[in-house]
Formats: sequence, C-alpha cells, structure tokens
Amino acid sequence: MGTPDTNRIDREIRATQRKLEEARRREMSALDGRERRAILAAAASGSYEIARHRSGARSQEKATATWESAQTRLRAEINALQVERDEAVRRAAADKAAKKAAKSSGWW
Repeated sequence: MGTPDTNRIDREIRATQRKLEEARRREMSALDGRERRAILAAAASGSYEIARHRSGARSQEKATATWESAQTRLRAEINALQVERDEAVRRAAADKAAKKAAKSSGWW
C-alpha cells in the first residue's frame, strides 16, 4: 500500500472547518436542527419579552450559549476527524513496513 487515501477525511475536515467559521460569524447554516430550533426559540421569546417591555437578557444568554455549544461541537468533530486521519496514515505506514519486511525476508 502506497500513500494512504485520506481524501475523504480531508474533505470532511475542510467542510467542518468551514462550518466552524460560519458558526463564529453566527450564520444559521452551520447549525444542526436542534441548535436552529434553540436559536429561533430564543429569538422568539426575546422579542416577546421586549414587546412586553421586559429584559431580553435571558434569551440573549440562551442564544449565546447555543452558539458556543455549536462551536464546541464542531471543534470536537474536527478533532475526531483528525484522529481518524492520523490513524489511517499510521495504518498505511504499518502496512507498508510489513510489506517491506515480508519482501526482504526472502531467501536471497
């Protein structure tokens, strides 16, 4: 086995990094369904509170916490993908070393 085929993992890492940047810019496309619902619920409850002349600080805190949890989730996904990529490279190196050892252990 030559070089490890990490194209799929590299593509997923790039896509997740792109989503992380979108989450930092507070774009909804980076969120999953649960997180989108939480953001929209916070926005709705915050606008209701403000319309009733009350503070919308609690809703703002909930939205901020949701954005931070989305960023944490995406960072964890990137770390897991990088570990998977490292494992694929390690496996390929071990296979290559085993193949080389098997080839050199001939009777010559």
